[in-house]
Amino acid sequence: MFAEIITIGDELLIGQVTDTNSAWMGRELNKVGIEVIRVVSVRDRAEEITEAVDASMKRADIVLMTGGLGPTKDDITKQTLCEYFGTKLIFSEAVFENVKRVLAGKIPMNALNKSQAMVPENCTVINNRVGSASVSWFEKDSKVLVSMPGVPQEMTTVMSEEVIPRLCAKFHTDAIVHRTFTVQNYPESVLAEKLEPWEVALPSCIKLAYLPKPGLIRLRLTGRGQDRQEVETCLNVESAKLEAILGEDILDEEDTPIEILIGELLKKKKLTLSTAESCTGGSIAARVTSVAGSSEYFKGSVVAYSNEVKMKLLGVSMETLEKKGAVSEETVIEMVKGAMEALKTDCAVATSGIAGPGGGTKQKPVGTVWIAAAYKNEICTMKQETDRGREMNVERAGNNALLLLRKLVK
Repeated sequence: MFAEIITIGDELLIGQVTDTNSAWMGRELNKVGIEVIRVVSVRDRAEEITEAVDASMKRADIVLMTGGLGPTKDDITKQTLCEYFGTKLIFSEAVFENVKRVLAGKIPMNALNKSQAMVPENCTVINNRVGSASVSWFEKDSKVLVSMPGVPQEMTTVMSEEVIPRLCAKFHTDAIVHRTFTVQNYPESVLAEKLEPWEVALPSCIKLAYLPKPGLIRLRLTGRGQDRQEVETCLNVESAKLEAILGEDILDEEDTPIEILIGELLKKKKLTLSTAESCTGGSIAARVTSVAGSSEYFKGSVVAYSNEVKMKLLGVSMETLEKKGAVSEETVIEMVKGAMEALKTDCAVATSGIAGPGGGTKQKPVGTVWIAAAYKNEICTMKQETDRGREMNVERAGNNALLLLRKLVK
């Protein structure tokens, strides 16, 4: 069963608003066996909306639209769909009562808000309990088109409570099952070469996808078939083969973020953690503390962006900074020791580098980051190289720091 998503709004195409709706819908539809095969964004132009709808209705079984249902002149989705399906707008008392309920005590009722009760005549209208824009469900040639509001909270509510249950009742769908493995210690091309003999022998019902992220690669196995138990059995067999090939290079089998894995490990061993961060600017600490319950093991962080702070708060020696520089193995070793001492923790991580875009030299180009992890009396270091852009350089350094710590503590 295939679906296409059409998002409507100039604001999406000029980058003023990020389309989070499509990603959410893709995840939720996949859970019930509906595969999204295309996502299209169009401007608030009738001819462009019509063209997108016509193309999607020819390709897919289900077309889901968001946006363009507001009360202002640039919201033209309802009128455009009426023209496409050969119908007209009529006033709905039931929808008007819902509009009054939603706006009561918040926004005065005027002609524009009342116009929200104008709905296509030849469709199933679904009230939106958290907003004033109703949902229109059209059927044509055994296919379904659903037009929903673009406000994420409203869309997710009507999708969860009304649209997905109705789609499941109308269509028979295949079982779609995913297994995601997080792999460390491999560049993507090297990993693909290693897995090639296994990958080419995968049964036709299973597909493999490579999903690189800074310092890690996620491998997603997707099984599809009419019988969920058969699909899961097949996935179990292939997962076991993958585990035999990669062994301990598989970091996790549930796509769990590294900060959660570290937290579970620290809690299990009853250890405490601190961070000393220069180029990562506290982002490692932010990731660690984003996990509920992290207060059990995380004590604090020193963001030592300047050499003065490195010396005063972490005890890095002036001699080390003058002879080796802030971006050096010697400096991060002293930083990680200083963090453990200052914050009285069992383990710590430290980073110091050149995130970019400027600040690099021939000897230490942009992208160079020294990383240290310490557990009691043991310290490991690594040098991260290659410039991937400031944001990715920082994210990679955070991942590498936590992976280095996991290697030590495990």
